[in-house]
Amino acid sequence: MNEFVQGEFDKTLSNFNAMAADAALRLQIAQAVTLCVDALSAGGKILFAGNGGSAADAQHWAGELVSRFYYDRPGLPAIALTTDTSILTAIGNDYGYDYTFARQVEALGREGDVFVAISTSGNSSNVVRAAEAARGRGVKVVGFTGQGGGKLAPLSDICFRIPSNETPRIQEGHEFIGHLLCALIEQAMFPK
Repeated sequence: MNEFVQGEFDKTLSNFNAMAADAALRLQIAQAVTLCVDALSAGGKILFAGNGGSAADAQHWAGELVSRFYYDRPGLPAIALTTDTSILTAIGNDYGYDYTFARQVEALGREGDVFVAISTSGNSSNVVRAAEAARGRGVKVVGFTGQGGGKLAPLSDICFRIPSNETPRIQEGHEFIGHLLCALIEQAMFPK
């Protein structure tokens, strides 16, 4: 058991060291913050979606923006498209699971908004379809994937490709960058 635990620590540290050494990643973070701040400053919103653990990330990050992250300030308009079971099941029943997020982007997304699309493989069909719907409406797309990027990467204005093929390592990287975005958006929108 100790060897397994140490191995997991080693893989996580290796992944984060690779991310920390990536100057392009730091530039992407700044660009994504700018996209989000521009959208919010213009009266837009940020939409989030993903499946499974990525759905949890979508809800987590939307909650950090609507409520607060590091300090008290006014709420920011952010919506997790993963939370309304009536909408999800209606779309799934009427159109199919592949459209659960695309239909919501069509209904809620407006030009200038940002859609944060989270898929460890980059190939989740409902997330990819939502990114396609976003692009068709003039909604900017910030993708979160593993190192391959999948089908989501070319649909993204910015794509965070975590340098791993292991789902837990990818999710750990996503969580870290998601927290950075929340903190930096908060600081930019409501400087202390």
